[in-house]
Amino acid sequence: MNKETISLAKQIAAELLRIGAVHLRPDQPFVWTSGLKSPIYCDNRITMSHPDVRRQITDGFVRVIRSRYPQADLVAGTATAGIPHAAWVADRMELPMIYVRDKAKGHGRQNQIEGELTPGKKVVVIEDLISTGGSSLKAAQAVQAEGGVVLGVVAIFSYQFPKAEALFRDAGIEMTTLSGYTALLEAAKEQQVITAEQERLLAAWRETPETFFS
Repeated sequence: MNKETISLAKQIAAELLRIGAVHLRPDQPFVWTSGLKSPIYCDNRITMSHPDVRRQITDGFVRVIRSRYPQADLVAGTATAGIPHAAWVADRMELPMIYVRDKAKGHGRQNQIEGELTPGKKVVVIEDLISTGGSSLKAAQAVQAEGGVVLGVVAIFSYQFPKAEALFRDAGIEMTTLSGYTALLEAAKEQQVITAEQERLLAAWRETPETFFS
């Protein structure tokens, strides 16, 4: 990871903290829908309401796509939080866009993918957040099932769980994020949002999230 990438990761992490998209509560963990207890809650939907932050994120996505996937034919957004970011990126790059539901509709044409996807087209999937990686990978595989060639998944933020990284690696799909858990802890420490002891706890949780608060 070069200095420019590291700088962007920390800048975005700092902005997510500033606008309240990320909350750190190591002493009173949140409970995710899955039942997992977590000292962090990340809601990147809040970035939609902050033009300066969403512009910075769009800039980051465009930079990644132009450098890593210049052959991209279209941009895919994951429903629902990835859709607005995919729209801004597609508009900036003048590329077609589609979006991917978590499952096919139960009525009408029963589409899982909305928009026009021609088999063989090279696709970059835009995601807002990668936690365990399952839903993001499912979206990418839905594009593959319709004949699209997935160049990679690019997300705003990742918890950097080893499990998620292994999942993408085993599936043979690249995963890139603009920012992540490590950069977030650095930004939180610099802003004095967390103490040294809380930083230690937060770093340890990421290694064994399923059992840490058991």
